[in-house]
Amino acid sequence: MLKLIRPLHLLLVALTYTLGSSIPAYLGRPLNALAFWLGFAGVLLAQTSMSLLSEVFRPHNEPLVDDETPAQKETLRNNMLYISIAALTVNVFLAYLLYANQILILSSFLFLFSSLLLVLVYSIPPIRLVDRGFGELSLAAHVAYIIPSIGFILQFKENHRLLIFIVIPLTALALAYFLIINFTTFSSDEKYQRATLLRQLGWERAVPLHHSLIAFAYVLFALAPVFGFSILWTSLLTLPFAILQIVLLRHVSLGGKPNWIMLTSTALAVFGLTTYFITLTFWLR
Repeated sequence: MLKLIRPLHLLLVALTYTLGSSIPAYLGRPLNALAFWLGFAGVLLAQTSMSLLSEVFRPHNEPLVDDETPAQKETLRNNMLYISIAALTVNVFLAYLLYANQILILSSFLFLFSSLLLVLVYSIPPIRLVDRGFGELSLAAHVAYIIPSIGFILQFKENHRLLIFIVIPLTALALAYFLIINFTTFSSDEKYQRATLLRQLGWERAVPLHHSLIAFAYVLFALAPVFGFSILWTSLLTLPFAILQIVLLRHVSLGGKPNWIMLTSTALAVFGLTTYFITLTFWLR
C-alpha cells in the first residue's frame, strides 16, 4: 500500500508547498501558521488521493502488487478507494475550516478546486488523463504549479508575478523528471500498452522535448534578474546536474547502456534541489 501511495510524490508536494508559503514572507507578509498547516495537510491528502485513485481504476489486466491473488487484488482496490474517499472528505472539511477562519478567498478557492478537479480527471474514468498520455503533464502541473500556488495564496491572499516566474520553470523541470520515469518503465508500459507521454510521443520526439524543457527552465531562471528577481540566482546552482541529466539521456538515446538509477536520481536532484535552494533563499531573507 505504501508503495502505491508514492511517498516520493508526497515529499515533492511538501517541498513545493513550502516554497509557495515561503515567498510571502520575503514580500513582507507574516506567516499565518493556521493557514500553512491546514493547507499543508490538504495538499498531502489531495496527492495521496491522486496516487491511490489512479491505482483503483487501473485496468484489471495489470497487477497492483507482485504475486497477488484475485481476492487480494479486489481487497486492495476497495481499501484504496475507501482511503481516497476519506482523504477527499477530510480535504473538503479542511477547506471549510479555512473558510470559517476567513482564510479562504476566491483565488485560493479556485486553486483548491483546481487541485480537486485535477485529482479526479487524472485518475477516474471516463476522462482519466493518466491513460491518455497526459498523466505526466497533470502530475507536473499539480506538484509544481497548483500546489505552490495554494501555499502562496493562502498566505499572500492574491497572485504575484514572482510566483508565476518560479512555478513555470519548475513545472518544466517536473515534467522532465516524470518523462525520465517513463523511460525507466518503458518495457513494462509497452507490455501493458499504457498510454504514457513517452509512448505517445515516441523516443525520437521525447528526447528533444526533455532537453527543451530543461533549457527552457534555466533560460527563464537566468533571465530572472532582468525582471527584477535577482533573488532566484540560487536556482542556477543545479545547472551542472541539469547538464548531466541531458548527457545521460542522450547517451541512452544513442544506444548506450542506461544507468537508470543515476539518471532518475539526477532528474530528481534537478527538480528537488532547485526547489529547495529557492525555498531556502526566501526563508533566509
